[in-house]
Amino acid sequence: MEVFLAESLGFCYGVKRAIKLAREQAAPDGTSCTLGPIIHNPQMVSRLAEEGVGMVNALPDMEKGTVIIRSHGVGPLVYDEAKERGLSLVDATCPHVKKAQSTAHELFQEGYSVVIVGEKLHPEVRSIFEWAGGDAVIVDSVEGAEAVAPCARLGIVAQTTFSGAKFKEIVLHLLDKSNDVRIVRTICTATDQRQEAAIKLARQVDLMLVIGGKNSANTTRLAQLCAKECQTYHIETVAELQDEWFDKIKKIGITAGASTPDWIIKEVYQKCKNRT
Repeated sequence: MEVFLAESLGFCYGVKRAIKLAREQAAPDGTSCTLGPIIHNPQMVSRLAEEGVGMVNALPDMEKGTVIIRSHGVGPLVYDEAKERGLSLVDATCPHVKKAQSTAHELFQEGYSVVIVGEKLHPEVRSIFEWAGGDAVIVDSVEGAEAVAPCARLGIVAQTTFSGAKFKEIVLHLLDKSNDVRIVRTICTATDQRQEAAIKLARQVDLMLVIGGKNSANTTRLAQLCAKECQTYHIETVAELQDEWFDKIKKIGITAGASTPDWIIKEVYQKCKNRT
């Protein structure tokens, strides 16, 4: 049995940056916390907690100290509230998410009706929505796009981890909603690279293991794409591997989401290699 790693996998620049910023603020006395999980990987969040970076779900949960904005970003009111509460603030928002936020804000200010192509409940999408004046339309399907009302000016942005192919498909169904359509493809390069590499590898193996948080949108998307090509399992850790998955399997492919730490990828890789 052969084991292959995707050409592009694991931590992206934005995640590495967020983790670095969080670790720089570590405080054993519990006065340094992220607002929500800094990335969608429970194992990394737990490790940061051990290092002195806690987590709160809302600013009122913090009486003092440093609040770290998660990589997915937040709306403009959060910055104002943190200042009003006298909290120090470290912004670990991914630069690509920042671009999507600022683009949505600019479109809103210029009088465009903003459509965000992404998952309605994802924290990144919620942050973009708030930067768009809280008046944008969020769609994640062709059906949703078809339901968008016609308007004078239409501006389109995307969740940074959204499927490039699906974004293109949805946009095609939005083009006839206005005579003035501005499209800003805010999907990040790392997302494109990981998706392309995963699909390429999935077409060459018998089974794909996609590693990452079950709450990670980009990891879930990788698993969905790979599942179209071969047998695929989405796992968070090596403990989830099951012997029966490997019966009659000759080639295993491994990829991982942008928020999956290297040590977890290595554990899964070694476990698979030891089966050969």
